[in-house]
Amino acid sequence: MSGEITQVIRPAAVLREQEAARLQSALEDLDVSRGGVWNVGPGLWQRYDRPWDGPGGMSGTARLVGTIGVIYGAPSRYEITIYRVTVTAAGAEEGWTVDTLCDDALGFVGLTLRECPRAEIGAPPTADPFRQQ
Repeated sequence: MSGEITQVIRPAAVLREQEAARLQSALEDLDVSRGGVWNVGPGLWQRYDRPWDGPGGMSGTARLVGTIGVIYGAPSRYEITIYRVTVTAAGAEEGWTVDTLCDDALGFVGLTLRECPRAEIGAPPTADPFRQQ
């Protein structure tokens, strides 16, 4: 979509067990179904500019400002990995960036994207995997 900003987080940001549990609880408390601005599902956290106000619990006039792609249970069972972030064109118009979107969520556990621990990246293989030995 034009004006949309997507960034792959490398190395991926990792929320350790204690932070992951606290953040999940905070985002649940701020769920759009409870008058908050977060819609959290498996693998994707969506941030809206205001609570949903549409009929029957629909988004109504609320605009999606961005999404955070996450993996639950990685790198270990109770951790959460943040690997991709997208700011919508509407979000960018409102001044949101990849960092501010992440910081908005991570702030509930006292972190920013810059401060968040990162996944360990192993060294690439030294042998050519396609070469028969």
